[in-house]
Amino acid sequence: MNDITNIIQEFREAAEIAAATTEVIPTNASSLNNALVQAIKDEELILFAEPADINPELFAEFRDNTKVIKEPTKEQLSTIRCGVTDAFGAVAATGSVCVPVTNGLTSPLSMLTRKHIVVLDAKTIVPRPRDILSIQHLDGKGMNRSFSYITGTSATADMGPLVRGVHGPGELHIIILSDDD
Repeated sequence: MNDITNIIQEFREAAEIAAATTEVIPTNASSLNNALVQAIKDEELILFAEPADINPELFAEFRDNTKVIKEPTKEQLSTIRCGVTDAFGAVAATGSVCVPVTNGLTSPLSMLTRKHIVVLDAKTIVPRPRDILSIQHLDGKGMNRSFSYITGTSATADMGPLVRGVHGPGELHIIILSDDD
């Protein structure tokens, strides 16, 4: 196995321990559209935040889907159950994705929807959390933006047994774009 394959595998294992689901697909528009359509199949409407760090052309076909809302009304924003964002990076050791909170709809849809789908470029997965802030990784992107580390689904055990989806998405699905097999 090569380095990228190893880091993808480490990331997937950690993300799945944190109750996220993952899949690896080729980096092309058709594969991404197919994966997104499969992930949203039971949803009526999907809130879509324009990507800041992944080539927007990869989303062209998905953007035309009649279920996709790019400019929601207040009513839609409060009722849409599913959202799609990109991530500028991820952490293999924890299975965390790094989602900017200042990119249009990214913040509300990553926190308010019941299902959050994140699209991630495999080349942006770093080994440890501190690497997100390192100038040697990701061209220092982590140092010049506000972002959230999202690790798995929202969960709390404040009042007894573990309950998922109380303070945010109860489902997190991560689509990893990779050019390697």
